Amino acid sequence: MSSEIRSFLSSENVIVSMEASCKRSVLKQLAAHAQKTMGLDETSLLDSLLEREQLGSTGIGRGVAVPHARAEISQMRGIFARLAQPVDFDSIDDRPVDLVFLLLAPERADADHLKALSRVARLLRSDEVQDAMRGAADAEALYAIAVGDADAQAA
Repeated sequence: MSSEIRSFLSSENVIVSMEASCKRSVLKQLAAHAQKTMGLDETSLLDSLLEREQLGSTGIGRGVAVPHARAEISQMRGIFARLAQPVDFDSIDDRPVDLVFLLLAPERADADHLKALSRVARLLRSDEVQDAMRGAADAEALYAIAVGDADAQAA
């Protein structure tokens, strides 16, 4: 399952120790990173993410959030960030969030978007994966955990 995450998460889109004080700051930094690595418009992406959050928090519980939006891209893309300090994300369990996986879908990717969202949520629901991500030494180790590289998880 997590090897499929490799199809939309690249190592350059893994951020370790993101400094953020609130949900908006997290989303703003993710949008800025998407602009830098994917050429997306930071302002319109941030607007889309904030609109989605108004519908209901993407904080899925246990310190995890999976914000998502549609973007002008040709294929599914992701950015994973581990925050330096947990922030309030209005999560369903009221716990602050420190693991954030931004999922970006092409404008017309209905079923694919939902499948990718489900894959990410399943991966991040695992206590073992969460513990490994929180303990990972660097971005390379975090990436390996996210895409299911068992050798790196053991390191």
